[in-house]
This record gives sequence, structure tokens and C-alpha cells, in this order.
Amino acid sequence: MFSGHTVVRYVFMSNRLLLIALAAPWWVIAQKAVDVAPVWAGHHVQFDLLTHGDRQFVAFYDAERNMTVAARTLGSTKWQFARLPSKVEWDSHNSLTMTIDRDGQIHLAGNMHVVPLIYFRTTRKLDIASFERVRSMVGRNEARCTYPRWIHSPGGELIFTYRDGSSGAGDQIYNIYDEKTRAWKRLIETPLIDGQGLMNAYPHGPVPGPDGYHHLVWTWRDTPDCSTNHDLSYARSRDLVSWESSAGKPYRLPIRFDNAEVVDAVPVHGGMINGNTKIGFDSKNRVVITYHKFDARGFTQLMAARRDAEGWRIRTVSDWAHRWDFQGNGTIEFEVTHGAVRPAGGGRLRLDYSHVKYGSGAWLLDEETLTVAGKEVAEQSLPAGMDKVESSFPGMQVNTAADEGKPPKGVRYTLRWETLGRNRDRPRKGPTPPPSMLRVIESKPER
Repeated sequence: MFSGHTVVRYVFMSNRLLLIALAAPWWVIAQKAVDVAPVWAGHHVQFDLLTHGDRQFVAFYDAERNMTVAARTLGSTKWQFARLPSKVEWDSHNSLTMTIDRDGQIHLAGNMHVVPLIYFRTTRKLDIASFERVRSMVGRNEARCTYPRWIHSPGGELIFTYRDGSSGAGDQIYNIYDEKTRAWKRLIETPLIDGQGLMNAYPHGPVPGPDGYHHLVWTWRDTPDCSTNHDLSYARSRDLVSWESSAGKPYRLPIRFDNAEVVDAVPVHGGMINGNTKIGFDSKNRVVITYHKFDARGFTQLMAARRDAEGWRIRTVSDWAHRWDFQGNGTIEFEVTHGAVRPAGGGRLRLDYSHVKYGSGAWLLDEETLTVAGKEVAEQSLPAGMDKVESSFPGMQVNTAADEGKPPKGVRYTLRWETLGRNRDRPRKGPTPPPSMLRVIESKPER
């Protein structure tokens, strides 16, 4: 169906960049780009990359928009392909996501935005030729599915979560899988988060923390208009079944707006958006939540929140003179993005960001006060040169996806392809670009 070839490049970085990245006098990145297949480039929708042992899997939409899975043995440029009976239209919500259960079967879900469940599962271990459509998991609340996500519990069980309903009126559902019976059941009989038909939650997480908890943070949204996000909220759990507040007070499930712990009571039209709420941890294993909202002047500012004995302490990190005034329906292009905090040594935390006006970089925060103590250059998701657009078609952009699996030690794999941007989930008028080449980029830092 497709064939691949290998391109090898060596990129030498400067002393200054090396000191920031590896604290060594110089470095070399051995970079290998392996072609996968031509893919649809008319709009961006997220693909998936999964490395498992010596096998690697890629889920994507091919040049004709068909859901496709590719598989190879690491070190090989020869791919096996499986085309599945699902086709993406213009909706940028319709990402693809894979996982592998304890029995070695691959699970794939995606191409869903308020539509019936789209889910495939293999019948032979790690064999993409054995994918079969599974039309139901538990048989209810599966007619309006969005945002599929796989989670592995502390005991290794496979969990699937998704939104049932629509933007402004939805519930968060959790299912658990039994490899012996190849059957699903509810992990929690009620929704974990219930919008009561009045709103829905946009969660980030659950994120497993170094403290033994899974941490969850979310915004509420009242309507499909993205400006109606409000009230940043929080919960944590050791087993993903019993949940509690940051103070250890048990939740009575489902979590609803009237019993949810509020980290920051950001109002509707207050400058907070789903997708830009992140959970990180400091060197003492304390949760730090990053997000943005409007300040008193109406400018968008990045915030950091951490729980102490008196409640959530909130600090303003940025000092931007720019307002990202997002609003309306459909998938939008983000003018501001940021990561989660992580320890940077010396009593400091690192927080990466990208801004349409102020560019990209990283703040160094004092770990105790969460105030800015310095700045560093931005880290790159791709080796030098691979972040440049190759296509001559106007408006094209480079997209990436990180490896969701476990690559060999010292190796990083990144998926790369080019498309036009999101278009509020509407068809584009006029010509569309030719297919772009989907590639797996292998990089290995060396001292």
C-alpha cells in the first residue's frame, strides 16, 4: 500500500542551548525520519503514536480521509497497514487514540464528536490485521460520544472515559475492561462528573502523581460557546473509584457543580478555556495547576495555583499586555498554550509557554512563592530543522504527536505531519492542499 524510506541527519547544537537542555559542554542529536504514508492535509485532527516493546503503531487518516493503522518493527522502514471503516469529515475534534491491554490486544477509538461510539479492537495480539468493530461497550449512554481516552489503573486495568452528551450539556463516563471475558462494565455506576443537562466538564486528567493520587482538574462550560467556560474545579483519587477534595473530604458521586471543589471561581467570559488547564508537581510532590484568565485590565494572564493549609494559593505568572478574546462554537486555533510545571532544580519550577504575540519560552518559578525567578529558552518538540514547513501550499503548519507508549531508553519518537489549521469544524471553500507525508521522527541525544 505504502512504502517508506529513511533520511538521517545530524544536528549540532550550540554550547548555550546544551547548557539549558543537558548541562553538558556540547551535544549531538542523531535524527532519523521514517516515512509512514501520505495523509489528509485539509485540516488538523490529532493522530496517535504508540510504541510497545519492539513494535510501533500509528493511527491516522490517510490521503482519502480513511481511519488507518500502521505497524512496524522498530528499526524497519516497512509498514503494515489496516484501513478501518470510518472516515473523517471536517471536524477537528475527531482525534484518534490507541492503547494495549494486559493481554496484548490493541484498542482504538476516535472520529467521534457527539456521535455513536466508534471503537475497534484486535482479536490477535499486536496484530492490526485482526481489528474488528465493537459497536457497544455497556449498551447505554453511547449515542453521543466525544473525547475518548484510555487510562490504566494502578492495578493495570484498562479504563475508557468519554463525554456523553454535548458541549454545554454532558456527563463524564468511565468504563473498565475485563481481558478474560473481553467485556466492559461501568467503573462507576453514575457519571463521575454530571452536568445535569445544564453544563459539562472539560477535564484534564486523571494524572497519576508522585503522591499516590490520581489528580483531576476541569472547567465547566454552560454552552457550546467556548467563552462560557468557568469555575476551575478539582478532585483526586487513589483508585479512580472513590474521589475526594484536596482537603480529603470524600465526594458523593456524581460530582456536580454544586458540590465540586472550586480552585478559582473564574466567571463566564473570564478568559479561561478548556484545553489550557494543566496539572504539574513540585519537588515536594505538591500539585500545581496552571491555567489562564483575564486580569483586572482585561488582558490574558497565565496563573499557577497550589493548595496550602488555608486553601488554594493563586499567583499570576505572566505580565502580558494582550487579550485573547476567544468566543463562538467549533474548534479554534489557540493563541496561548502552556505546559505543566516540573522541578528544575535549585528550588525552582519550569513552566513552558507559547504566545501569539510574545513568542515561546519558559519561566523559572520560585518553588515556594510561585513567583517568576528567571526565564529560559523554549524546548523544541522536534529536532532542529524538522519544525519548518515543507509544503508550498499557503497556510500549512507542522503538527506533532508525542509517543503514548514506552520507547527504548534514551530514544524519543515523535509523529510529524503538515496540514492547514482548524477551521471551526466547517468545510473549506476553494482548493485543499495535496496530501502531506506522515513521518515518525526518532531522536537520540548524545553527550
